[in-house]
Amino acid sequence: MTFNKLLVSTALLASVMLPGMSSALDVNIAADMPTVEVMHKGQKVVIQRNQNQDNNVNPAFAKTSRKCPPFCIQPGELAPGVNTIGELEMLHYLKKMSDGDKSIMVIDSRTPDWVAKGTIPGAVNIPWDQLNIGKSDPITVQEILEKQLGARQQDGFWNFDGAKTLVMFCNGSWCGQSPTNIKGLLKIGYPADKIKWYRGGMQDWELLGLTTVKP
Repeated sequence: MTFNKLLVSTALLASVMLPGMSSALDVNIAADMPTVEVMHKGQKVVIQRNQNQDNNVNPAFAKTSRKCPPFCIQPGELAPGVNTIGELEMLHYLKKMSDGDKSIMVIDSRTPDWVAKGTIPGAVNIPWDQLNIGKSDPITVQEILEKQLGARQQDGFWNFDGAKTLVMFCNGSWCGQSPTNIKGLLKIGYPADKIKWYRGGMQDWELLGLTTVKP
C-alpha cells in the first residue's frame, strides 16, 4: 500500500469511528480526568461536569443562609481519625465501589424528600433519622448495622472487624445529618478510620456541575 493510500484509509477509518466516539470535553473534572464511570443501582452512569459554561447552580442549593441552630456551619475536622474528603476523593471511592470493592459504601444521609431532588451516582440512601443512634428505633438501627454496614454483634458488643468503609454526606457544610450519624457510630465503636466525610455534600457537588441522579 502506497503512503497516499494509507492516508486515505486512515482518514476513512477515522470518519467511521469518530461519530461513535466521545468528543473532548471543554469542562473536565480534573486536567487528566474528563469523566468517571460508576454503577448506580445496576446501571452505568457517567459522572461529568455540566458543559454549559453559563450554567448556574441548582436553585435548591443556591440559598446561602439557614437558621442556626440547627443549620450551623460544621467544622473541617468532625472527629479525630475521620477523614474529611473532597470531590476527587469521593470519585475515587465511587470508582472503587463500582469496580467491585464491596468493602466500601457511599451513603447519602438525607431524608427521601431531598434525595428525590438528586443524589450522587453510586450512593445508597440511609436516612439520618433511621440511623440516629440512641434516638432511632433500636431494631431499625441494628438491621442497618448488620445488613448494610457489615457489623455484627458478639457477646453483647458490636464487632466491626468486617464493617464497611463508609463515605457519608448530606446537603452541605451547614448540614448536621451525616455528622449526627457519624458521631453516633463512633460512640458505639465504629472505627474512625473506616469513616470518610464529604463535608461539602450536595451543595458543593451541585456547585461544581457534577452529574446527579434521581430515584
